[in-house]
Amino acid sequence: MRLRRDVSLSSGLSYRGGWPYTAYILHRMGGSALFIFFTLYILSLLGWGFANTLFGHWAVQVVLLVFGLFHVINGLRITILDLFPKLHDYYERVINVEWVAYVLLALFAVFVVVRNGLGG
Repeated sequence: MRLRRDVSLSSGLSYRGGWPYTAYILHRMGGSALFIFFTLYILSLLGWGFANTLFGHWAVQVVLLVFGLFHVINGLRITILDLFPKLHDYYERVINVEWVAYVLLALFAVFVVVRNGLGG
């Protein structure tokens, strides 16, 4: 008997995994953003002008900040759940606290970066 698996792109994009799936995807995107950040940082230390130009633009700072901040906060949630396994009973509450903390910190950080980027 053969298993039928629908693993097409359309089925992946239509997956309804909720907040945990969204956190999983954003965590991976945040890791990629941190990789890009560190790569650009090393290139700017080596004196490559385009890396300094990218770092100087507020839109690049916002994108790296938003994804990097989520990666950090989600990593803290994962670490806390690993250290305290009894909290798995309250998994939905823990992930809701993570989202609230992330949104509040991200809004404040984006506000500061945009304000400074636009000369305020």
